[in-house]
Amino acid sequence: MNFTRAIVKKPGKSYVTGLTTSDLGTPDFALALKQHDAYIEALQKAGLKVTVLEADEQFPDSTFVEDSAVLTEKCAIITNPGAASRNGEIEDMRRVIPQFYDTIEYIQSPGYLDGGDVMQVDDHFYIGLSTRTNLEGAEQLKDILGKYGYGATIVPLKEFFHLKTGIAYLGNNTLVLAGEFIGSDDYKDYEQIIVSKEDEYSANCIRINDYVIIPKGFDTTKQKLTDAGYSVIECDMSEFRKQDGGLSCLSLRF
Repeated sequence: MNFTRAIVKKPGKSYVTGLTTSDLGTPDFALALKQHDAYIEALQKAGLKVTVLEADEQFPDSTFVEDSAVLTEKCAIITNPGAASRNGEIEDMRRVIPQFYDTIEYIQSPGYLDGGDVMQVDDHFYIGLSTRTNLEGAEQLKDILGKYGYGATIVPLKEFFHLKTGIAYLGNNTLVLAGEFIGSDDYKDYEQIIVSKEDEYSANCIRINDYVIIPKGFDTTKQKLTDAGYSVIECDMSEFRKQDGGLSCLSLRF
């Protein structure tokens, strides 16, 4: 949970035409830019030096940089995103990641993997099987992580879009859980902060150093985190939620 850096990418004007399964309307681009700026400020408040990449109009969803790489203490893994319209986003990561990592691995076709399906819990990783991550991609990642001494568990998803749509690790053996993950044997040994169905979106939160960043407007989740002793920063995510995006999606933290 101790990070020093983050990589983000500005949304482009094409962002409003990106992929979505929500029924929340078309994003307000000007408001999305303001919310993205506020997100960067939250990362900086949490102690991170933020590298801001310019927008890429060719890829409407590329502001969701988390899906294009998995960053660990020992190596970086460039993913192979499962949506055809997003796969080219990794080319930017091929240029940027070597600025920070000497050891870089790659997920190769026919394996597909989105970083949003990968959650690190200390030296263990959970890898979700979703519409964007297939078994071949998950197994490739598991094998790569094993080379560096990390363990991994592959988790088939039933409801959530990405693994981290409904789960977050806060350190100290504590998870935030929602939906299909509540009551799962995979997480029975963790302390759990349960998020209700109506507040499900807020399960995608991020612990950075001394803070937990959560989406604005979920007072019950905020209270639960505060009661558990966490310092909370809220970010308005309305225009990113419209495109299936959450807080973790907007940055690579390392």
